Amino acid sequence: MRRQATGPFAIWLIAVLAVCVLPWHMPQGSLTLSGLMGLGRSDADEASALWQAIAHRRFWFWPVAAAALLVLPGVLPTLARDRRATVLLAGGIAGLVVIAVQGLAIGVQGWSFPFLERRFGDLGDRQFGIGAGGALAFLAFLLLTTDGLALKGYFRGDRFVAAVVGILVACIVLFTAWPVGTVLSQMLVPREGLTLTASLGVRLFDGKVWGLACVTSSAQCGVFWNTLLLATATATAATILGLCFALLVTRTRMPGRRAMRLLTVLPIITPPFVIGLGLILIFGRSGVVNQAMEALFGLQLGRWIYGFNGVFLAQVFSFTPTAFLVLIGVVEGLSPTLEEASLTLRASPMRSFRTVTLPLMLPGLANAFLVVFVESLADFGNPIVLGGSFGVLSTEIFFAVVGAQQDFGRAAALALLMLVLALGAFLVQRLVVGSRSYVSMTGKGDAGLRQPLPRLVERVAYAIAVPWAMLTVAVYGMALAGGFVKVWGRDWTFTLDHFRRAFALEWTRDGSIIFAGGAWHSLGTTVQLAATAAPITAALGLLAAWVLSRQQFTGRGALEFALMLTFAVPGTVIGVAYILTYNVPPLEITGTAIVLVACFVFRNLPVGLRSGMAAMSQLDRSLDEAALTLRASTFRVLRTVVLPLLRPAIVTALVYAFVRAMTTVSAVIFLVSAQYEMATVFIINRVINGDYGLAIAYCAVLIALMTVAIGLIQLLVGERQLGRRVAAADTRSAHA
Repeated sequence: MRRQATGPFAIWLIAVLAVCVLPWHMPQGSLTLSGLMGLGRSDADEASALWQAIAHRRFWFWPVAAAALLVLPGVLPTLARDRRATVLLAGGIAGLVVIAVQGLAIGVQGWSFPFLERRFGDLGDRQFGIGAGGALAFLAFLLLTTDGLALKGYFRGDRFVAAVVGILVACIVLFTAWPVGTVLSQMLVPREGLTLTASLGVRLFDGKVWGLACVTSSAQCGVFWNTLLLATATATAATILGLCFALLVTRTRMPGRRAMRLLTVLPIITPPFVIGLGLILIFGRSGVVNQAMEALFGLQLGRWIYGFNGVFLAQVFSFTPTAFLVLIGVVEGLSPTLEEASLTLRASPMRSFRTVTLPLMLPGLANAFLVVFVESLADFGNPIVLGGSFGVLSTEIFFAVVGAQQDFGRAAALALLMLVLALGAFLVQRLVVGSRSYVSMTGKGDAGLRQPLPRLVERVAYAIAVPWAMLTVAVYGMALAGGFVKVWGRDWTFTLDHFRRAFALEWTRDGSIIFAGGAWHSLGTTVQLAATAAPITAALGLLAAWVLSRQQFTGRGALEFALMLTFAVPGTVIGVAYILTYNVPPLEITGTAIVLVACFVFRNLPVGLRSGMAAMSQLDRSLDEAALTLRASTFRVLRTVVLPLLRPAIVTALVYAFVRAMTTVSAVIFLVSAQYEMATVFIINRVINGDYGLAIAYCAVLIALMTVAIGLIQLLVGERQLGRRVAAADTRSAHA
């Protein structure tokens, strides 16, 4: 009881500090230690909210200070529980509302909306975006609100669960729903010369979107059907491949299993255009395969790599690692106890695999399919390089945004269709998984020994995975070779000049190092931002997975879908949405590192979420309940019981978040600035200028760097131990 009383009071003190002391607005210059004191500042834009209201007569900050005063009785233990809950809830919501209203209503040019100026007249003042004081005050009022909900009995009275849900909802509203809503609102802006209804009809029911000419002729179908076909085919193939790789790595004694694990993850740590370039060099009109077929058999394969075939192949290369990362934790998390029981009851290895192992992996398979399906929907790089005349929604959105038409309304309408597809996939996934139990890990001390795969399953896995691995090596060998020749296709002389130009080092007379290469600045910036975003992404994703898997509350399904929202929107649209939303107050963060980190976090969050939910579905609730029975707090149960068993999911979330932040292009190409230049944007600019050698050399360095980073993440997180026994010898002969 004492802890419950002091918690809200500490949060209230933070709110008072944010309102009375810290500068409310973001500094327009560099932030210094003295700049954190906003009390008594002569410049209004550097002052705290209370000082702006008192000394600078900015009346719109008085409600903020009043909200902090209003909540005071609720943080004192003198009131009854119900009255404290009511005061905390009312004061917290009031604080959130007044911060949002004053931030949205007034911008850098005064009133943000014409009706306010007509109603109240010229303001004669302005304000910049929210800074440290405003952000901390918003967080404090949010936590006071969730405390009030917990005291009211919501979330079973658990303050920690209420706070996690509140933070997740706030993040979704601020960094997903708001920017996506800003872009979608453009759909309601009528075209010139057309009414709103006519504009909506043209944008939503265009023949280029819904056409079915491919059914009766050789013409292309509409981009909606192309996108649906491509996403379904890619998700199916990538899930099957990911499962084969996961089974071979975890359930066989295949030589080079660790190398196979690295090879599977290799496409995910590669900048987007490398896979497309490698496929063109192998299967293009002048590629190795086409030239060999023509020389040996007189066959001309033509441009078959451009269109559906090429995009499908490139997407399977790109997204199989995602499926593998989701499934590897699921396969490793299967307790061998049930398989041992099945074999003890005289079931054959094949029947045991079919009736026990596969059903237990169903949540992982469904989650992997969903993630890859949504990634295929939002993929931009592969269709733009290999699509040819095969159009999909993401490329159509790109041309609507940056093409000659610059029709944001059309882009918004196409983005809405993409969200509908993502919602449909989400509902199908929920229908397939259902409400059945997939628990295979309980609180017993020893889980048993993993059983070898049935012969047939192992042969099929080898037959699918090994050729794909060989093709992966060939694609990367052809693509990365371009970094070691002078001019690809013309001068094959071996050289390291491209690496020198990118990463040259020079020493001064006093022995200090000068990073003279042109790529050092973008590489350092990218590593810093990716290293910042990765743990935030993993923490939010796994917290969300835990809440959605273990807690029951109203709106849980809506929260789960909302967390997948940015994953379904093309990176180009997200970049434009962030510019439109965050280029003006109240969150004026365009051109800063904050907007890049936020973009990384909420674009990559769904993979950690789905991986965590797949792993959580295998953990028996009795593990949590036993710890709670021993009077452990919810946070302690999460930290000491659940997280150690989620190590594969933690690795998945950290690896994916880090490498995606290092290699993303479409989402950040509009968000970078001279101060924060990303490695992929640097590479794309070199490609546009025809400097392929330097671009590929940079890609090779990124791949090596991320390989080391993945190894360090695995080493730091460690592996989950489910049992104490180890197999003394291969028991395959017993089950042959």
